[in-house]
Amino acid sequence: MTQPISRYPITALPDLPVDIRDRILAVQEKAGFIPNVFLTLTYRPDEFRAFFAYHDAVMAREGSTLSAAEKEMIIVATSALNGCQYCVIAHGALLRVYSKEPLLADQIAINYRHAPLTDKQKAMLTFAIKVSRAPETIAEDDYAALKDYGFDDDDILDITGITAFFGLSNRIAIVTNMQANNEFYTLARVPRT
Repeated sequence: MTQPISRYPITALPDLPVDIRDRILAVQEKAGFIPNVFLTLTYRPDEFRAFFAYHDAVMAREGSTLSAAEKEMIIVATSALNGCQYCVIAHGALLRVYSKEPLLADQIAINYRHAPLTDKQKAMLTFAIKVSRAPETIAEDDYAALKDYGFDDDDILDITGITAFFGLSNRIAIVTNMQANNEFYTLARVPRT
């Protein structure tokens, strides 16, 4: 990558607080690379901790009935709407991994209404888009539409929390000029042989 990964300075791994360095090294071990969001957010260690604490709370909430792929669908659809290149690319890669569908992330990013999703998943994304763009217009009909598809109040709060958190993430990524790792562009695009 020739372009800096962020407009803000990146703290060298040896200079990071131990807890942050350990988290980054654990991600690197699992993924095989360090996603640039981790490096970018080292600029402000307290915000790094808060960001990933909330990320973990909404993305790994025990008892959530949303699948990992459905959570990534929410992120890709709302990040595309918000114009966040980093999140569409990075979470598009994760959606390809979790869904095992190499075209789905691109289809959702362009227009989820035409993507090969279930009606239930489209209802979920319609609500997420409304939370992202026009939360003041949410009414009882919106909750009823989700409940007609089997979503309960906890599911609705999961959709909302993911949408809201990634709205924050999108804005940070855009303002910091965060660049997606090259690895994300090709991850899970071609099935393994």
